[in-house]
Formats: sequence, structure tokens, C-alpha cells
Amino acid sequence: MGDGSSIRAVARESGILRTTIKKYLKDPEQPQYRERQPRVGHKLSAQFEARLRELFKHDLQLRCRERRNAKNLYEDLVAEGYTSSYSPVQRFVSELKKSLGISARDAFIPMYFAAGDALQFAWSEEHLLLGGVEHTPVL
Repeated sequence: MGDGSSIRAVARESGILRTTIKKYLKDPEQPQYRERQPRVGHKLSAQFEARLRELFKHDLQLRCRERRNAKNLYEDLVAEGYTSSYSPVQRFVSELKKSLGISARDAFIPMYFAAGDALQFAWSEEHLLLGGVEHTPVL
């Protein structure tokens, strides 16, 4: 600029937008970085954190396909009076999984199709609870 270059040329060379360069030219002071206050993330209250740990611990005793995901756990907390957003619950469940070494590869993804849209056949082992005793039927 002091050497006679245009704003467009300076923008091209520096990679800074022309509007930013114009703003710098209008302001007599040198531009300074203003540090922002760190964002405060919402946290779960101790009551709901304990309840979420309890629900998660209970789900670990279930088979993979019977476990609740973070969304289902959030819905259960909402039914119990939780009024904050889903994100803190999701972050907390994610941290619980990391601490236990559970990865996304261990996930169970159910498939749903409208009647007549698809045919699916899979071998599976089912468990029955009869009279308090768990049985695995032979097919």
C-alpha cells in the first residue's frame, strides 16, 4: 500500500480479504488480537450425572442390541425431569465409553424396512427366560 500496490494486489499476496484490508487502513491503530472468554460448556448436575452412570452401568449388563444409545438415555433423563440439552448427555456418554474402552466399532445398528421392501435372513442365537432360568433353544 505504501509502495503503490492496490488493495486487490495486497489481498492476493497476503491472502487477507479486501474488506479486512480496508478496515485496517481506516483504523489508525495497529490491529490487535482480543482474547475471547472461554466458552462455558453446559454440564450435567451431580444428580443427573449419577443417574446417567447408573443407567449406563445397567445397560452394560445387557446384550449389545438391547443397550440404549445416548439419545435414548437422554430421553429417559428428560422423563425424569432433566431440562437441559442433549449435548452434555452425549459428551458424558462418550467419555464413559472412552473410559471403558468401548469403541464405535462395537455398535449395534438395527435395520428397519417397510413391509415388503426388503428381505433379511440372519442366523442368530436367541435367549429365553422361562421360570427365571435362561435357555438357549436349539433350532
